[in-house]
Amino acid sequence: MTHVALGDHVALSWMPSCGWCRACAAGRPVLCTRNAPALLTGTLLDGTVRWREDGRDVHHYSFLSTFAEHTVVPAASAIPIPVDVPFPVVALAGCAVLTGYGAVVNRARPAPGDGVLVYGAGGVGLSAIMAAHLSGADPVIVCEPRSSAAEAALALGATAVVRPDEDVVAAVRDLTAGAGADVTIDAVGREGLLEEAFDATAPGGTIVCVGVPAPEARASVPAARFVREEKYLTGSLYGSSRPACDIPHLLRLWSSGRLPIDRLVSATYALDEVGQALDDLEGGRVRRGVVVVDDGVEGWAA
Repeated sequence: MTHVALGDHVALSWMPSCGWCRACAAGRPVLCTRNAPALLTGTLLDGTVRWREDGRDVHHYSFLSTFAEHTVVPAASAIPIPVDVPFPVVALAGCAVLTGYGAVVNRARPAPGDGVLVYGAGGVGLSAIMAAHLSGADPVIVCEPRSSAAEAALALGATAVVRPDEDVVAAVRDLTAGAGADVTIDAVGREGLLEEAFDATAPGGTIVCVGVPAPEARASVPAARFVREEKYLTGSLYGSSRPACDIPHLLRLWSSGRLPIDRLVSATYALDEVGQALDDLEGGRVRRGVVVVDDGVEGWAA
């Protein structure tokens, strides 16, 4: 390993890549054919684990397992970053922000003035909203049932809110001069949502599925309209990103004041409060929470 040295600050990517398989060679490292088997079995890229307790292997969650004071990660997961970026910002850039931002910028690529609809205003959805706003999209519509989350979306660049219990398709068309959204981002992944997203999207528009449904979930769209309206339906894993390039770019956007990643953090937790942090996340009580392992370490301060 030569790209980082002892004492460097790094962001950690849960999607390391080998650099030489067909997907990596095509510039799509998140589809690396070597990382998927290891990700699912809880090992490092070489198929091994580096932790043991009472003689038993302790597996690595998504290569990183960062709810710990120390960890072992693949070299490709360690991405050098400037030392002046606070670690809470770095932590979010390595997952939620890159996932939502990349779904918009890397996958959908809206033009200035395009209408964007985002389902869900959690950490990923809010990141997609920030990316749409930064791209010059207008309007930026969020579909979200929680008032606090909707308010956060408006503060981060959304221009309108629709509630899932109203006629979402009609509301979106009213906000887009009858056309529908040019880009629709599903950051929820609820079964049945794709059908509504298809109807809310304008002919020629793009629907990006980001939220992951249950493994057994299925979706369908009207086949004849799919052809006649030339809509694009695609998935986006980890923001369709190149983490080694895109994470430093996100941090430069933050440093320049163009991407307010820090405003996503609504709570911090000590390491022994991880259970509470997960409960708050599942209950929708935080935009994003950050677990502070050691607030005395240089880099935690904003």
